[in-house]
Amino acid sequence: MGIFGRRETKASRVGRLMSVEALGRPVWTPRDYASLAQEGFARNPVVFRSVRMIAEAAASAPWLLYEGEKEIERHPLLALLQRPNPAQSGVSLMETVYGHLMVAGNAYLEVVALDGEPRELFALRPDRMKVVAGADGWPQAFEYSVAGRVVRFAQDGAVPPILHLSLFHPLNDHYGFAPIEAAQTSLDIHNASGAWSKALLDNAARPSGALVYTGEGHLNDEQFERLKAELEDGYTGARNAGRPLLLEGGLDWKTMAMSPRDMDFIEAKNQAAREIALAFGVPPMLLGIPGDNTYANYREANRAFWRQTVLPLVNRTVQAMGNWLGAAYEPGLRLAFDPDGVEALAVERDALWDRVAAADFLTRDEKRAAVGYGVGDGGRQEGGGDAVPD
Repeated sequence: MGIFGRRETKASRVGRLMSVEALGRPVWTPRDYASLAQEGFARNPVVFRSVRMIAEAAASAPWLLYEGEKEIERHPLLALLQRPNPAQSGVSLMETVYGHLMVAGNAYLEVVALDGEPRELFALRPDRMKVVAGADGWPQAFEYSVAGRVVRFAQDGAVPPILHLSLFHPLNDHYGFAPIEAAQTSLDIHNASGAWSKALLDNAARPSGALVYTGEGHLNDEQFERLKAELEDGYTGARNAGRPLLLEGGLDWKTMAMSPRDMDFIEAKNQAAREIALAFGVPPMLLGIPGDNTYANYREANRAFWRQTVLPLVNRTVQAMGNWLGAAYEPGLRLAFDPDGVEALAVERDALWDRVAAADFLTRDEKRAAVGYGVGDGGRQEGGGDAVPD
């Protein structure tokens, strides 16, 4: 009860203002997902490889289930995550989810329940989903549109049917901000560089120029059209690369375009590629991009990729899915991921174990706890010395 005898409920005081202009109506995402996917993922090799690297790495992180501090090896929730639906494995489903996050900034999971227990999970395309905000400003439903049909998912029940994962967006209350959006300028530069190179090859790998008639009078229309046709048929295209230009009397060739060196073309393309990789959090060394290789070796760059990009993404996803699905089972369940199962972090793990093993002032159980394992069957070795963590 409130101080004046009125019943109070927990709610954001400003939440209802977030939907005052769209109460009960769909809120469309403000950007064109199809263009981002087409121009970025489908046409740009740096974006494609960055998205694939993050999605594949994050989906490969092994998941664990705990009840309090005790690890559970067999449980219906683990079985669901292992085989979420008849068409996909758990790894395949999570690759799709992480890919949607990288390209759209949003990902949506649908749960199909039977008798209140989750049985199947499906990833839904973010460009087909829209948020329906409620009076409190939070989503009260989601609408999924395809082929002119709309399916509405009301967010009620112990386990809401839709889980919306999103990346931080400073200017939007409901939708996330994709890394590819932050790299749009660099993406355009990189794509334009590729188109320029292709056009240059199609034009015999030579910059454009002009034929100047220095003879008396002017070319008549018939002479002009004949000369134009001869140039297009005989001196353009990759098959005509290096073919000498035969000029009749009074014709002179004048180069008009700047050379690639004048434009610093290659460096501009590499800089754009580095900025795209920066937006995604992928070290350029891992993508084969020259320059800015600040890591001592490939292994160090890979560890930085996992620590700074992959593991934070996995951690927030695991927590969100645990909070979402855990309500359907017994209380106290907690989803987590196992960093010890990541091969890229094996060097760090070995170094930690060596340091802990050398700490003679710790008991065996304290050493196990220090490296993330539970208490064992004793705190000391038989000889009275401290034990090395199993």
